[in-house]
Amino acid sequence: MTVRLLTNIGRLWTGTDLLSNAAMLLRDDRVAWVGAAADLPQSLPGVIDDIVDVDEVENLGGGLVTPGLVDAHSHPVYAGNRYAEVAMRAGGATMAEISGAGGGVASTVTVTRGTDPWTLCNAVRERLRRWVLSGCTTVETKTGYHLTRDGELADVRLLRSLEEEPGMPRLHVTFFAAHAVPPEYFGRPHDYVEAVASWLGDAAQAGAEGVDVYCDNHQFTAEDAQRLLAAGRTAGLRTHMHACARPRHGAVRMAADMQCDSVDLLHDTDEDDVLALAKTGTPVVACPTTSLLEQRRPPIRALLDHGVPVALGTDHNPGQSGATSLPLAISLAVSMFGMSVLEALRAATAGGALALGSTDIGVLAPGRYADIVQWDADHEGAFAWSYGLNTIRVWRGGETIR
Repeated sequence: MTVRLLTNIGRLWTGTDLLSNAAMLLRDDRVAWVGAAADLPQSLPGVIDDIVDVDEVENLGGGLVTPGLVDAHSHPVYAGNRYAEVAMRAGGATMAEISGAGGGVASTVTVTRGTDPWTLCNAVRERLRRWVLSGCTTVETKTGYHLTRDGELADVRLLRSLEEEPGMPRLHVTFFAAHAVPPEYFGRPHDYVEAVASWLGDAAQAGAEGVDVYCDNHQFTAEDAQRLLAAGRTAGLRTHMHACARPRHGAVRMAADMQCDSVDLLHDTDEDDVLALAKTGTPVVACPTTSLLEQRRPPIRALLDHGVPVALGTDHNPGQSGATSLPLAISLAVSMFGMSVLEALRAATAGGALALGSTDIGVLAPGRYADIVQWDADHEGAFAWSYGLNTIRVWRGGETIR
């Protein structure tokens, strides 16, 4: 057993509270005690008999400390890039024009299917490392660019193997075969829905924790989503939904009625949707970079005012957002969504943990994982100023990984 003391923490956001002049005791990979430095106990039953027996003491120099950030929405498993498509979109091209030029999700599926597993694994490893360096110690990671049973299951196993490597974040793996209808199922979307439903038990056995569906009339309808999410729940998977259709067609209400574990990227909603989410307490995952790109904003203030839990994600994906920085998402959430700094920090820590169903992360409290970040700042207001605040130290389970 190793007991460490982190002291001289100028500002500490615990995930639920903001403390000044704080300290923490860590026992192995968990938080043993956290609070004001003036209240530091001289002994802690089961941890230390006397504070002088602490194995290591680290002075954090009056800096800003938070829990490791939680990215609740990302798509890191892909090969190649779509830079040309991004340039076309920036130049005013429509999605029909981009698809006609060979772009869109299908282009990434083609390249990913043609990439050898070693090359794909190396690319994903490099991306995940960038999350850690920016202070994100837990990342929700979706599959969704193979769109075959064997390819999607291999992606789940790839992510699980990477999580065990040194310097990697914790991963919550979401099976996202219902990202799009693959070319071999062209004109037969319902056949593909039935196929994906039959893969979900295997996905859970391979290590997936959740299932997601892109609910859009151009991909999967609300009825398709309900079928897949119900099958996923039967397989023991948590249920998430890309509810970003335009126009609205009942996806948000259906997700609330099903009490999904999260509803993501909802942009076109009305008051009834907000009330439905509030009634069931269904968490919403907002992705500011995608909202910025699409110029469509979820009603974050209305959601917060009605008590709906909000989490943040980067929505890293090859076609829209290359961001792996949740500090950037925090800055954008403040400037675009009108969130306070603490509301955005809560969404990036405790809110993300809630959306992923984890009780061990997102909050620095006794018994939780010692996933901790020291920031290059002495006040949380720096998140709203920096547009990508830098880290000084990152701990995962009490071990320094930066």
